[in-house]
Amino acid sequence: MLLAAGLGKRMRPITTTLPKPLVEVGGRALLDRALDRIAGAGIDRVVVNVHYLADLIEAHLARRSRPEIVISDERDVLLETGGGVKRALPKLGPDPFLLLNSDSLWIEGPHANLERFIGTWDPERMGIQLLLAATATSVGYDGAGDFTMDASGRLRRRSEREVTPFVYAGVAILKPELFADTPDGPFSLNLLFDRAIESGKLFGLRLDGEWLHVGDPGAIAAAEARLATSVR
Repeated sequence: MLLAAGLGKRMRPITTTLPKPLVEVGGRALLDRALDRIAGAGIDRVVVNVHYLADLIEAHLARRSRPEIVISDERDVLLETGGGVKRALPKLGPDPFLLLNSDSLWIEGPHANLERFIGTWDPERMGIQLLLAATATSVGYDGAGDFTMDASGRLRRRSEREVTPFVYAGVAILKPELFADTPDGPFSLNLLFDRAIESGKLFGLRLDGEWLHVGDPGAIAAAEARLATSVR
């Protein structure tokens, strides 16, 4: 599933008339960069949720031939990350699924990250797995991080005044059954992350390469400059 329903408030004024997934970085829409990665990993069907300027996103997606796109329509109400996924569950099926933010953007290292990420998923041990980037070296990111990770890959959240090594890179694997006891309306995926931490079932994998955080208009130039110097 690809999350494409957000309002993109931090990207204004660009997103006043253009949804953030269609913002171009290096001449290509963020949405297409994410879908290209997904198709490159051998995934042939993706659910995409839409809300803000949904007609523009649907028209853009109609021009793609692969992967197959299934729309989860949230025009009636913005459901946030967790609520959006919950609405789409009937389209996703009963098995664990890959979830990406539409603005998840990185430069690959020696090994393709989605294939690595899927390959390390262990449903017996994990409830949720997150792809994590290095806090200190990610382009366009100046925050204090999100998580620490132990030698087994198990995650702990950053405390209030702590700086942690890893930031969530916007890619996860989740089990549908995690949504059984969740609100029917809008809610954040952080609810599920916190529950998984409490049960010792939130795990992470470090991104092999360099994460490009495109959070606001000023970050676009930095991401484009880094992409221009990348060989991949």
